[in-house]
Amino acid sequence: MTEKERIIPGLDGVPIAKSTISFIDGEKGILEYRGFPIQELVEKSSFEENSFLLLKGRLPTKSELKEFDEQLKENRELKFRFIDILKAFPEAGHPMNVLQASVAILGMYYPINDVEDEKEVERAIIILLAKIPTIIAAWNRIRHGFEPLAPRNDLSHSANFLYMILGKEPDVKMTNVMDASLICHADHTMNASTFTARVVTSTQAKPHAVISSAIGALSGPLHGGANEHVVKMLRSIGSVENVRPYIQNMIRSGSKIMGLGHRVYKVKDPRAKILQKLAELYFATHNSTPLFDVAKEVEKYAVSILKDKKIYPNVDFYSGIVYERMGIPTDFYTPIFVMARTVGWLAHWREQLAGNRIFRPTQIYIGEHGKKYIPVDQR
Repeated sequence: MTEKERIIPGLDGVPIAKSTISFIDGEKGILEYRGFPIQELVEKSSFEENSFLLLKGRLPTKSELKEFDEQLKENRELKFRFIDILKAFPEAGHPMNVLQASVAILGMYYPINDVEDEKEVERAIIILLAKIPTIIAAWNRIRHGFEPLAPRNDLSHSANFLYMILGKEPDVKMTNVMDASLICHADHTMNASTFTARVVTSTQAKPHAVISSAIGALSGPLHGGANEHVVKMLRSIGSVENVRPYIQNMIRSGSKIMGLGHRVYKVKDPRAKILQKLAELYFATHNSTPLFDVAKEVEKYAVSILKDKKIYPNVDFYSGIVYERMGIPTDFYTPIFVMARTVGWLAHWREQLAGNRIFRPTQIYIGEHGKKYIPVDQR
């Protein structure tokens, strides 16, 4: 087989773009946004400030951050006809399917005519960042037969979302945990959904189509859907005493242990460390959940067996446990991932457009040649 004929499954390790957005060192467990360590951003920043950083490439001044925050707040509301569309969706529709369709529809309400027009680009970014949380929260109420709650402009991005989906104003600790989770999920180099966003961007498709396609990629259980499946797994285990036989059975059968392992990290995901610590702080004042004890035992036992394979918890392992304790429905964990990752996708959208060339990979044909057509009545 020649070099030209060699296939690399999943494009594993194949660079497809140069980027200044985020950086990973999988051997050392490092994640940076625009050169800033993720730990420092979680500790000192906010979702709004982190979004500005990812989109603009630098931290905002005080006045710039205020203006950016005000723009987001002013664009949170959904038009009543858009809410009517949400009401027409099947009640059993998975929130990720609803969100993917809704973002595409959003493009018809707020069209962008020229992806090279900076004003239109800025407007599209604000619309998507501001309205996606409102769509997610609205669907949670609509599917249960209730009217959605109007967004509140006196609350931060994270606090407003929690208010809309839970129906009550969150306390400071709950808001801080959500903010930290959104920052942790905001970008992660060239993963499947970001690559999808880049490919669609390269065709000069509009940003709503770009984000909608990325949501589709994120919905899979091998990508963003994993946090939902982690919680389901922990519920199946049920108790700390059941962890060892459950994990032993999964390893014997060759089943994937959800939330463990990562294509890049060969040590514990730094985001998992952050979210585990935040979970401990949150549970100290909001009562813990049995799932947290089960999760810690799963990590302890599974890592003791699999550490030679460099399999450790990833970001999905602890995030869903915290959401569950907050009262957020399980099938909304991945849409929250979308809330966070949209800003990363949009940063990559802008970066791709700056030096764009349409993606056109090749393939290796392994089928037959020169086959003779046989008329249907002779087959």
